[in-house]
Amino acid sequence: MSDDKMIIQMKGLTKAYGEKKAVDNLTLGIKKGEIFGLLGPNGAGKTTTTLMLLGLTEPTAGTAFIDGKNCTRDPISVKQIVGYLPDSVGFYMDMTGRENLRFTGRLNGLDGKELEERIDILLEKVGMTKAADQKTGTYSRGMKQRLGVADVLIKDPKVIIMDEPTLGLDPEGMRELMSLIRRLAEEDGRTILISSHQLYQVQQVCDRVGIFVAGKLVACGRIEELASELQQEGHCVLEVSAIPDDSGFPQLLEKLGNVDQVEHNGEYYVVYSRMDLRRELVRKALQGGYTIAHLRQRGSDLDEIYRRYFEKGEKEHAQFDQRKSGRFLSFRKNQG
Repeated sequence: MSDDKMIIQMKGLTKAYGEKKAVDNLTLGIKKGEIFGLLGPNGAGKTTTTLMLLGLTEPTAGTAFIDGKNCTRDPISVKQIVGYLPDSVGFYMDMTGRENLRFTGRLNGLDGKELEERIDILLEKVGMTKAADQKTGTYSRGMKQRLGVADVLIKDPKVIIMDEPTLGLDPEGMRELMSLIRRLAEEDGRTILISSHQLYQVQQVCDRVGIFVAGKLVACGRIEELASELQQEGHCVLEVSAIPDDSGFPQLLEKLGNVDQVEHNGEYYVVYSRMDLRRELVRKALQGGYTIAHLRQRGSDLDEIYRRYFEKGEKEHAQFDQRKSGRFLSFRKNQG
């Protein structure tokens, strides 16, 4: 993608706390109208990245721009075009949803008929019109999240950053919020950055994802692209079950060759291998007197993609630490 299509641009973005790099040389572009998922466990660097984009912490190195505005040097201009939805939305509990939106609108310089009309439109957009005049202290978490989206939209931002937006929601609340997020991108043309570890929800709504491990972006792309890359690198995962399901079948799987690991999840055996073993598996199973009852090659499942890239990133991070430790010991020895 060319730079002129990117509304969010990060180049060499780094944040270090002493010797620890919370974000390590992050280069990433997110285009206008895209829903991008930033994935990773706690401590991976997602929140630190968000804080740098919002101008709330300064990078140690590198730059970040949103719509051409420098996030570090011009944070006020950035905040005017960026809306932020935290993982736990805070409202005045003794005020109604409408009153909370009115308060936010006035903080953003809106008032009178213009503000009231915008509040009505946003309440309808997020499906909160009927509950608008109830105190927010009576709202469920899902209702608070939807009101939070309306609150973010008051200033009509070009970019919305969401931190764990589906955390604590029931399945229906998740479905409603995911549908709303998709509409914000498709109908309004807004760019949405979602920071999350809830992979299934992200897979449903995101155009592209980036996987963070120990401060580094280890993979970035469309989900089907990441799956294809893993298969090309020789990472294959099979689900299989057979009749009879006796102790001899897992032994057969382990002896196929190029098998890294065999797991049993109660319903299927899961075979992790370095090549596509389906043809060999069927042949050996027939020779062993087994009938294959289920056989599926995984690959497009985000949980599996995340697992593989996370393991790969952890391994590379550990190897880097070992090399760094070795150089330090060598230096100490030479100094001695």
